[in-house]
Amino acid sequence: MDLVTELTAIVGAEHVLTDPATTASYTHDWTSRFSGDAFAVVRPGDASEVAAVMAACERAGRPMHPQGGNTSLVGGGVPAGSTAADRAPVVISMTRLDWIGEVDTRGGLLTAGAGATLAAVQRAARDAGWMYGVDIAARESATIGGTVATNAGGIRVCAFGMTRHQIAGVEAVLADGTVISHLAGLPKDNTGYDLAGLLTGSEGTLAVITAVALRLHRPPGGSTLVLLGVDDIATAQDVIATAVPAGGRLLAAEVMDRLGVQIVCEFAGLPWPLRGRDWSQLLLLEVEGDEVVLPSDVDAVVASDATDYARLWRYREHQSEAAAIMAARIGGVVHKLDVSVPLPRLAAFVGAMRPVLAGLPSVQEFYLFGHIADGNLHLEIAEPDAIDDSATAAVLGLVAEFGGSISAEHGIGQAKVRYLGLTRSEAELAAMRSIKTALDPAGLLAPGVIFSR
Repeated sequence: MDLVTELTAIVGAEHVLTDPATTASYTHDWTSRFSGDAFAVVRPGDASEVAAVMAACERAGRPMHPQGGNTSLVGGGVPAGSTAADRAPVVISMTRLDWIGEVDTRGGLLTAGAGATLAAVQRAARDAGWMYGVDIAARESATIGGTVATNAGGIRVCAFGMTRHQIAGVEAVLADGTVISHLAGLPKDNTGYDLAGLLTGSEGTLAVITAVALRLHRPPGGSTLVLLGVDDIATAQDVIATAVPAGGRLLAAEVMDRLGVQIVCEFAGLPWPLRGRDWSQLLLLEVEGDEVVLPSDVDAVVASDATDYARLWRYREHQSEAAAIMAARIGGVVHKLDVSVPLPRLAAFVGAMRPVLAGLPSVQEFYLFGHIADGNLHLEIAEPDAIDDSATAAVLGLVAEFGGSISAEHGIGQAKVRYLGLTRSEAELAAMRSIKTALDPAGLLAPGVIFSR
């Protein structure tokens, strides 16, 4: 029995796609920088089908590439473009595993299938009087399994931590089809290696996550949202340091370059939000409670109701779309960088980075935005060539000099494989490869992600 026939017997003919016209959305990422061939796209409906699919692929020696909502910004969700035709992977789409269990209101736990969207998980938690502590702009399409596999960050990290901090248990399938499941979500469970922690952030290279148990939080009683202008990153950090009153909590702190906000205003039909137009950066702050402590002479606007709240967040949440428009103006593509730098060195890093980018002939325009309270900045760089990595190399080299990370929350994917050694030692890389070999000895899972093949 050939592999396509075997896969069809497992999941049904309608869930095995081989026509390039129907597989294109699974093999091309939305940044238009990464794509690769797939042997087939398979859409299993539950964990047992995932296990059977993977066992069949393992017997055939066929690589596998797990995929959630295909919202990766580093090429982690699609096959590698340089894969030889006889090594093209089976893309395992997890979107049909979209179930959400009942919320454990006593323990603050929610268990969900890997294909449930982040937005659906948020709604289920909210309907039960709780909240899930991870939030990103792609919430309506990003799957919960994908956010766990990439250890997603987002706008609430300053209050609740990265995805890894929300994981209470995991169910996953190893490369040979073996299912491992530990979903009880016990607050105290000190029984050997933390496999959930290991798989969180592994980007599908160690196992395919099929379900997760998530820790929930009590929602804030209320919050105050303010958008203000600042001259530079250092000033923004000073404002944040004094903005939260005693007993309060910082829920979000987002910085945006003027260029990115201007483009959002143009395509979204939004007015410039402040009185002054010469601010180099805008800072969006959300603080638990009904007070934000700001300088007396600040140029700011405070959200007055739910409609206003949503409007102010639009300036931030459209930043990635603005980057695509920026690149289209030059007929090029966006190179997206996601870096973090120690907070005491963040302003100096930005001061050093801007002239480096401005001096590169390949860079037409660029701007930054990001989670300033976490030291995490996203750089949107418009360049004519999707392959030219000169700007990426320059910025990531500078990140290493400042003691930062080349990937704060997006992962390594395909985009940053060659740069991983900048901020990870040879000993660390060797340990990672040993773990990969132990769990995936044939190297069948997500080839080209994190490590080159």
